[in-house]
Amino acid sequence: MPKKQAKRLRIVHCFRSPIGGVFRHVRDLAEAQNAAGHEVGILCDSISGGDHEERLFDSIRPLLKLGLRKTPMRRAITPGDLVALWNCYRQIGAMKPDVLHAHGAKGGVYARLIGTFMKLFGHGVSRLYCPHGGAMHYDRSTLNGRLYFAVERFLEHMTDRLIFVSEYERNAYFEKVGNPRCPDSLVYNGLKDEEYSPVKLNKDAAEFVYIGMMRDLKGPDVFLNAFAKARETTGKDLRTHFIGDGPDKHKYLVMIQQSGLERSVEVHDAMPAREAFALGRTIVVPSRAESMPYLVLEAIAASKPIIATNVGGIPEILGTDADLLIQPDDVESLCNKMCEELTAPSPKAILQARKEKLHNRFSVKTMAAAIENSYYACL
Repeated sequence: MPKKQAKRLRIVHCFRSPIGGVFRHVRDLAEAQNAAGHEVGILCDSISGGDHEERLFDSIRPLLKLGLRKTPMRRAITPGDLVALWNCYRQIGAMKPDVLHAHGAKGGVYARLIGTFMKLFGHGVSRLYCPHGGAMHYDRSTLNGRLYFAVERFLEHMTDRLIFVSEYERNAYFEKVGNPRCPDSLVYNGLKDEEYSPVKLNKDAAEFVYIGMMRDLKGPDVFLNAFAKARETTGKDLRTHFIGDGPDKHKYLVMIQQSGLERSVEVHDAMPAREAFALGRTIVVPSRAESMPYLVLEAIAASKPIIATNVGGIPEILGTDADLLIQPDDVESLCNKMCEELTAPSPKAILQARKEKLHNRFSVKTMAAAIENSYYACL
């Protein structure tokens, strides 16, 4: 690892939605970069998130010496993107970054276009982009997929370095977009040391917990169907906590009502992961697609039993235990795994060994140092 440079950097993180793993990733980087003496700012969407996300912003606001700036950014491509792009240009220009670090598909487009425009006018800003899944979740046989991958290919000319958070994401990019024309790095997400400690269960803990973004990509519907089937299969009055926010939440609330599960499924808004872990014995991650999900890292670090799908970077997290994963969108297999966990819970020794292996590979300090080195390599 190269020797740490003396230059203090002005770093701006640009991303769309301040929800979920991308937001967690940016918060960790902002905290570590501030501690390293850099000046950090954030630009993101003003119409996403809720009370939970505002509390998270409040926790890092004092660290953001370049400020926290928000402007409306729609997830879909619309004519309003031109207005959003202009607003972002003015906001980023006011922060005068040395490094413009883009996260996710929409943030990646805005930041790289803006960074390139700034360079044309003599401002030496480095442009880095981390997909965090983003466009990589699309199928290249679809019209949308071909469009997004063509855009990604074009934007390589405006990218000083790509940063991938999982080998899966890196391979998907190479396969769908092509071998990058710019340098790239693989840097795993990391956790803080204090997160590698067990979470004590509440006295009235339920059997299962779903925690995550409420959208079909994350599989909440698969979880609800599998949970209902597990209740039927076992004949037990099983309970679960259903935690999170997102665009499809109302649809899942209707599912719960129509399935007659109102008394068995306790619904919550988004909350800190470790607070959610205390509510139930087993964490279920039924995602249809992922990149490198923090939730899986956090659950294993907290010595929680976990049931997850074989998607994205999850096999990279579990290593030799990856054969325990189930296929996505398979209600029957998910139900069977949930029933197995009820009758033969994961031994504590296995959970401890899994956590120890994780600790050696996924650290915020390692992540932040590797990304800082990427910044200096671009300057």
